[in-house]
Formats: sequence, C-alpha cells, structure tokens
Amino acid sequence: MSATTLEYTPAVERATRDVWQRVRHVIPDVEWPVHAPLIARINELKTERNAIILAHNYQVPEIFYGVADYTGDSLGLAQFGAGTDADVIVLCGVHFMAETAKILSPEKTVLIPDVRAGCSLAASITGKSLRAMKARYPGVPVVSYVNTTADVKAESDICCTSANAVQVVESLGVDRVIFTPDKYLGRYVASKTDVEIILWEGACEVHERFTGQELREYRQARPGLHIMAHPECPPDVLAEADFVGSTSGMIRHVADTRPAEVALITECSMASNVSVEFPDVKFTQPCNLCPHMQRITLPKVLRALETLSPQVEVPAEVAARAKVAVERMLAVGRSSSLS
Repeated sequence: MSATTLEYTPAVERATRDVWQRVRHVIPDVEWPVHAPLIARINELKTERNAIILAHNYQVPEIFYGVADYTGDSLGLAQFGAGTDADVIVLCGVHFMAETAKILSPEKTVLIPDVRAGCSLAASITGKSLRAMKARYPGVPVVSYVNTTADVKAESDICCTSANAVQVVESLGVDRVIFTPDKYLGRYVASKTDVEIILWEGACEVHERFTGQELREYRQARPGLHIMAHPECPPDVLAEADFVGSTSGMIRHVADTRPAEVALITECSMASNVSVEFPDVKFTQPCNLCPHMQRITLPKVLRALETLSPQVEVPAEVAARAKVAVERMLAVGRSSSLS
C-alpha cells in the first residue's frame, strides 16, 4: 500500500493514541495525521514480516517513538538485533550501522531505508588508506571507532565506541596505537591515557561545527545551563562542557542528575527524543542536524518493509575479519564487568 493512499481514520487514531500522547509536545499537531497512518501500517507490517526496527538516538521522534523496537547507540542497535529471533532488521540510522548489524547477524535480512544515508566519519577512511597507514607504522595496533565501514573494521585490530574508547586503548597494553578515524575523539582519548595516539584526521560534520564560543554564549544567555558534549566535538567545546560522554552516557547523566536546564551538544534530534522521557528538564536545543540521519523517513521505512529492500550485504571474508575486531571490543567490556 502506497504511503500516499493511507488515511487518518478512527482506527488509526486508536492504534496510535498512546504514541501521540508521548510525543505530542515534540511533534506539531498538524503533522500527526500524516505520521499516524504510516506508523500504524509499519507496525502491522513488522508482524507480517517478523521484522524489528532499530533506531539510532539521532532519529526523528515519529520513528524513535512511533515504530522502533529498540533505540540506542550504533553498537547497541547491532547487538540487540543479533539477540532477537527476527528474520528482518530495519536499521534506521546510517549505512555503517546497517553493515555492523549485518556483520553480527549474517543470517538475517538487514534493510536500510535509504542507501544514501552515509557518514562523514566513515567516508573519511577506506580499507586501502588504512593499510597504507599501517605500512607506515608496522606493528602498531589499530583501534577503529565503530563509525567506520566494514572494510575498515576488517583492517583493524579492535573496535571501540565513544563510551569505551579509553578502556579499549588501554586494554591492548602497548605504548602507542593508531586511532581511526575521528581526530577529536582520538584527542579526547589521548587526554585520558598515557598511550601515544596516532591520529587519522577524520571528523563528524555535525559535531565539528560546534565551537567553545557558542557554549560560552549559551551560558551567558542562560545562567545555570548544564552543558553536555559528545567527544566527537572539538577540544574547545569539550573544555567548556560540564559533562563529556556518548549518546547513551548523556541520557544516563540526565537521568542521574536531572538538571533544570540542559544543552546536548550533539545532533539536535536527540534532544527531542530525550525530552520525552524527562518532561521535568528543560532542553535548550542548539540545532545541528545530520543530513544523513534525516534521510530516514517513515515513508521510506514503510517502503523498505513492503519491498524488503534496499538490503545491506557485506562480503563474507570482510565480514569475518570485521567481526573479530568487534568481538575483541565486546570481550574487553565483558572482562571489565567481571573484575
């Protein structure tokens, strides 16, 4: 059924009423009759297809709360998908995330609603360029952020997230590592460890646009504002922040501290999503949108489920090597939780 033929009927209103009650303060009233029929039909199709929808923290609220079965950071999405008995995974995020889901769930059909949903970080490095860097530093292990393509993961010794990057680097027990691809996350890690960090000069096109001066201006305009920044931001931004952490770390920090007013210095859709869970907290929303995350829309999610396309595939040999790097990272987390 085409998205253009769906109507906002009384049955649709009843089926989506609970969702609307949750998101009504972050989605304009006039938009709901457009979103609701899509949400209702997508949720029906999930059952028909034995499908789950995984949505990154940067997805828009109508996807995040309307149709997602699991929400979180990129690695969490892939891990959740691997642990379910679903036949189909629809990854509402960017392409490297869908690749990671396929690496951990090779037997499942993995769909991404728009194949153009890329990532400036992932695009900044290739397997070939990483092999050339490894040749310049023979024997130095490679730590690659999960925000990389499968071929880069396959050339890496171990992966990391923004939450565990310091722990992963120190787990190797070496004096220096190659860290790819985010130069700002790498510099943040270098400030937290004695291990020498050899940087790749990649950056996130969303986070690198923030400046320390912007944060100082926010504080001047809003005394008492609590600022939380993602470690993909430049050093002057992190120096001005009250808290530095991953997307999941930010959510936990809001839950633990309940600041009166907070600014999340990251992709701005996340503030809308988090504000639904914390109505007592005022969210100031400096709005840098990720153009790639914004490519994922409800009509495209519906079309992906209807057609079971576009499917994400990773060559078996690449996937096997990339999975080793991801599993080494997961093993670090398991060992630390036992200690």
